[in-house]
Amino acid sequence: MAIIDSQVHVYDANTPERPWHSVPNWPPHVTGEEMVSAMDKVGVDGAICISSFSMYQYDGSYAVEVQRAHPSRFALVKPVNPDDPAVADVIADWKKTPGTVGIRIIVTKEPGREIKDPAGLDRILRAAVKHDFPVNILFWGNAEAGIAVIDRHPDTRFIVDHLGLVQPRTPDTRAAEPWAELPKILELAKRPNAVIKVSGACTLSQKPYPYPDIWDPLARVFDAWGFERCLWGSDWTRTFAVVNYQQAVEPFRLTDRLSDSERAMLMGGATAKAYGWSPQKS
Repeated sequence: MAIIDSQVHVYDANTPERPWHSVPNWPPHVTGEEMVSAMDKVGVDGAICISSFSMYQYDGSYAVEVQRAHPSRFALVKPVNPDDPAVADVIADWKKTPGTVGIRIIVTKEPGREIKDPAGLDRILRAAVKHDFPVNILFWGNAEAGIAVIDRHPDTRFIVDHLGLVQPRTPDTRAAEPWAELPKILELAKRPNAVIKVSGACTLSQKPYPYPDIWDPLARVFDAWGFERCLWGSDWTRTFAVVNYQQAVEPFRLTDRLSDSERAMLMGGATAKAYGWSPQKS
């Protein structure tokens, strides 16, 4: 079974040559080489590299460099800007870039991520259909708006980020009821044009590693969505302050709550299907 991580972020150090837009509580750098090393230690064969919005906004150039250096290990997704009148051309150019498998939109209420031109989302989603790109959609904390976007565009293929649930960036920001919005996400499973990333799930635990309390709510996700529509992912390095990479991988590899066939689909098969990409064994 090939293990594919549906979401990792890689980035270079914050330098004047490639300055970060913001400085999150992440390691000072997680380069492509460092990410490959981390993956090798826990048997992850490949990953979808999501260009980091926090650091690089809509510039996917570092992710492109990483994929070029490790084409058998990474495929690429980058955020696109709904406020850019030329966003359809940006998507067309991205489609021509080797290793690209999708784009990302952010529909949250977080400061600095507001969409000034709602019509821009429609431009993005029409272009995604034209170029046969799935659209990663982050809407945590704003589920109604995100679900409305999915419903307005039934011909677009959506990949819902991070279970659609707000996830903590530090241990002391864990919500008292981290699964409170889960009923909305289970209802969303009825939309045939969406699949869901089971990414960052370990950060929702309120117990120590190996996070035994995630499995009952995840069982409801698996029942509603089906394993063929559930994409395991670490969301490393956003999760850095809460879980390390090994801790994001091993609970899924070792749990007895999954059969071998379920594990194979969750940890690789569904991601390969959603993105049309698999890592190449050397």
